[in-house]
Amino acid sequence: MINLPEESNQPVPTGTPKSDENLVAAVSYLWILSIVILLVKKDSDYVRFHARQGVVLFAFSVIVWIVGVMIAFLWPLIYLGDLVILIAVIVGFIKAYSGERFKMPVVGDLAEKVNL
Repeated sequence: MINLPEESNQPVPTGTPKSDENLVAAVSYLWILSIVILLVKKDSDYVRFHARQGVVLFAFSVIVWIVGVMIAFLWPLIYLGDLVILIAVIVGFIKAYSGERFKMPVVGDLAEKVNL
């Protein structure tokens, strides 16, 4: 006689690769991690799409801060620029995590030219 396990009402964890890709793509918007993910995750076109946009946003952020350090009277514009970049990072993170391939204006066009 074979003993079969009893059925339970517990949900079965699915852990699908697609949800993992969404998480990695979302994390790729977190500044320096975008470069790391772009260099490491070469097998997923979806992750690379979002990582490229993350790299462009990271580059914009660095440029904004360098200009701000060099030209002190531009600090109000630096804060505004950082706010815009932060909003773009949040939007990109949410879109990537939800599985949407969202091409950001300006950033998306520049991201297509990133070839790492």
